[in-house]
Amino acid sequence: MPATLNSLPANKRMKVYVAGVCALALMALMAFDTKVLSLAELEGEVGFSPENFAQQSFPEIKEYIETNAVEANVLAPEALESAGASGEKYGVPSGIGHVIPVTLTGVVVDEKSGIYTVNVADMSDEIVIRVQAGSAINGTTLRDTTGDIQFSDFTNQIEYQNAGAALNEEMKRQILSEMAGQDLTGKTLVIAGSFNMINPKNWLITPVSIAITD
Repeated sequence: MPATLNSLPANKRMKVYVAGVCALALMALMAFDTKVLSLAELEGEVGFSPENFAQQSFPEIKEYIETNAVEANVLAPEALESAGASGEKYGVPSGIGHVIPVTLTGVVVDEKSGIYTVNVADMSDEIVIRVQAGSAINGTTLRDTTGDIQFSDFTNQIEYQNAGAALNEEMKRQILSEMAGQDLTGKTLVIAGSFNMINPKNWLITPVSIAITD
């Protein structure tokens, strides 16, 4: 018959009791030392997640651009007259030039490597408007457009750059994925986005919304 605790010699019973007490004490210490972490605290423990940052930040950036966007027809003559003055009026400084939120309605006249050239009615022929809508989205326009996301918010330059790249990827996932594979040449698009106005005659817009109207 299997031995019961009471049938064991006193010295062995004592060892069993001591082992049990130690096990219970260890479990209590582990439970006491366990801390439940929020998402932000978890990221602090395991490192910065560009993907989580982009998912949380992109909706606010999109709303900012759509709310503050200046009509391209309004911006164009002011930009040709003074890139600096129009940038200060409608955008935020970003190293070289200003990042400006803009909205426009135009017809796609050309596409090269995922960049669409758009013709906007009643705009000067001096200005070329291009829109990034392909598989590769370059630059940090989305990160910089509100002026609220600063280098000091991040641990280092790598995190800062990764945040910008992740926002581009999140925009692609939410906005451009629905248009993948479509030929937009000749289509009329309603676009809201931002661009860095370094050259007032050459706008490269990163969109946050694109609607095809025909």
